[in-house]
Amino acid sequence: MSEKGTGAQLPLDLGHRRAMGRDDFLVSVANEDAVRWIDRWPDWPPPGIVLVGPPGSGKTHLAHVWAARSEATFAPPDLSAVPARVPIVVDDADRAPERELLFLFNAARANAATLLLTAVRPPSQWHTKLLDLRSRLGTLPVAEISAPDDALLAAVLMKHFADRQVPVPPEVLSFLLARLERSFEAAARTVAALDRAALARRRPLTLPLVREVLAELEI
Repeated sequence: MSEKGTGAQLPLDLGHRRAMGRDDFLVSVANEDAVRWIDRWPDWPPPGIVLVGPPGSGKTHLAHVWAARSEATFAPPDLSAVPARVPIVVDDADRAPERELLFLFNAARANAATLLLTAVRPPSQWHTKLLDLRSRLGTLPVAEISAPDDALLAAVLMKHFADRQVPVPPEVLSFLLARLERSFEAAARTVAALDRAALARRRPLTLPLVREVLAELEI
């Protein structure tokens, strides 16, 4: 089926495979502290750490790396169902139910289990109402991922394109680096839009196509 008047094809969203191994993670000054914390496990203070970073910064990727090493379980939304006797990952812990998170924290400490919590902001900036939970979270070390520098942003863009199996010419990468907001989220969003446009228009990823798409996105 084509869009009337444009000849563009509506692409099917078939998804793409994201590489989640340790060797696939891109290390720079923006995330080297977080990577050091992951690599030093099991030498963590009990019961664990908080991994903090902006959306799309690789928190879940690093959590998968740690889970593979520690044989950790990713917690479901119902934290009360999590067995606190094994290493546990709680993604988006800042949005978890407070009483359940407090129970999990206490159970993990009692059973010498390890917790890896991920969040966009450190616990000191969460709107935590339970004082007991707030004080316990305040004891956890924070491993932080900051906004990407140019080198990391270039590597992130290349990884997103590679995950989608989209060849990217050097001039396209340079063009994007000169114009994109310095954020992981912007990189992921832009690559997704370029991939959709290339599929829809049945064109390779060229500089003219990138200019068109960025103009449509007002970037």
